[in-house]
Amino acid sequence: MSTQVPALLDGLVDDAAVFPPGSAALPDAVAAHRRHRAAWYADLVGPLLVPASTVASGELSGLVDPAEGFVVGVIGDTGIENLPFVLSFLPPDGVTARQVEVAVAKRGEDPQPGIAALLRVFDKLAGVDAVYAEIPLTFGLMGALDRLAAIRAEGLPIAAKFRTGGLAAELFPTPIELAAVICGCRDRALPFKLTAGLHNALRHLEPETGFVHHGFVNVLAATLAAAQGAGLERVAELLAVTDPRPLLEAVEGRLGGPRPLWVGHGSCSIGEPLADLARLGLLGGPRT
Repeated sequence: MSTQVPALLDGLVDDAAVFPPGSAALPDAVAAHRRHRAAWYADLVGPLLVPASTVASGELSGLVDPAEGFVVGVIGDTGIENLPFVLSFLPPDGVTARQVEVAVAKRGEDPQPGIAALLRVFDKLAGVDAVYAEIPLTFGLMGALDRLAAIRAEGLPIAAKFRTGGLAAELFPTPIELAAVICGCRDRALPFKLTAGLHNALRHLEPETGFVHHGFVNVLAATLAAAQGAGLERVAELLAVTDPRPLLEAVEGRLGGPRPLWVGHGSCSIGEPLADLARLGLLGGPRT
């Protein structure tokens, strides 16, 4: 197998080991992330995601060597207003917060006040490369995308984040709902992240829960198609298929180029997506 991760997959999977269902202890997650960063597939792996509450507790101190340049993404579980305070607890040497991700509304709430609150603290998030506003796929979605696009046009590094799974069926968007989000971001030149439910490459039924999970290679193929101008129905079609062949046809010719729009997603397991990509032959090895 090739030891080179294609450019299209660069940074596709953030390391969410400390989040459910993996729920690794922070010392174990830090040690495992260090191994991922030293492995041949390191380019596939984004930052280690840590809750803001964990950062504020000081648990990272003593776990990271100042010389190693450890990179994290901070998930704002303590609220928008607390983000600057939380970031002040990062060890001054050795740890960099590449991104901050925070929900701006609960399902059914208007996301505009949350976006406004996030904008008020933006200048206190110095050193962060990107801020992801998590928007519910319910009331006010398209208006929220308009607002994020306008903020981004002003030069602020803001982008969108959407939930694609969870502990209830309504947290799994249908293919047409997710296609609308992808096309909406495409139309606004707005990068986006996804979270939850994207454990495997292909769309599948999870027998333990009965929930149908989106596949991250489905999302990759759908996003590539959207970036090339495909309409809503074609994007939804790629999200819905379970046969890998049309997905591979859409992806394989683009492996050497950058990934448009979709920044990536978090996974509590790096091994699962890595194994799926290898089985599909997308890491240079033979398909199995």
